[in-house]
Amino acid sequence: MAGWWRELLRTVRRYPWPMNVLLYAALFSAGDALQQRLRGGPADWRQTRHVATVAMAFHANFNYVWLRLLERALPGRAPRAVVAKVLCDQAFGGPVYLSAFYFSMSILQEKDDIFLDLRPKFWNTYKSGLMYWPFVQLTNFSLVPVHWRTAFTGLCGFLWATFLCFSQQGGDGTLKSAFTFLYIKGTNEVERPPEK
Repeated sequence: MAGWWRELLRTVRRYPWPMNVLLYAALFSAGDALQQRLRGGPADWRQTRHVATVAMAFHANFNYVWLRLLERALPGRAPRAVVAKVLCDQAFGGPVYLSAFYFSMSILQEKDDIFLDLRPKFWNTYKSGLMYWPFVQLTNFSLVPVHWRTAFTGLCGFLWATFLCFSQQGGDGTLKSAFTFLYIKGTNEVERPPEK
């Protein structure tokens, strides 16, 4: 097992772009699969394929380029540089990221109005993200080496993708809607009599 891990680390260092993108897309897609599992019912592999397409075609690549651009513009791990990178990420990267997700998913799902999810959910989702991503990126920019940052973001994005896919499928973009759903679902499972 240790040999496999060392080989993965060497491969990421040798081929940082494709490995980071593949790891990010796999984790993002797994977030959608988890979200479907939490909802119950049969798996919708078409939905997961759409999420994987968006993650591979845009999000992972955007993230890879964006994080390197931020590092070039604001180099180093000094507190001032880290805080500036976090602020830039939240002010510019976050809105692009969210808009691309809702917009792309509407296109792939062939909705008549491709802004149907974006309009009502963008601000709620963005505000929810502000409770999560600044802390993730603070850790990312201060502790994680540049060649691992997209993979680290993908790892943290697994939880975010679970929430984001839930919001896109029926939530309103707020953490409250996700927690309410999980609470109600958990309560229903506890109260249900055992099957014979």
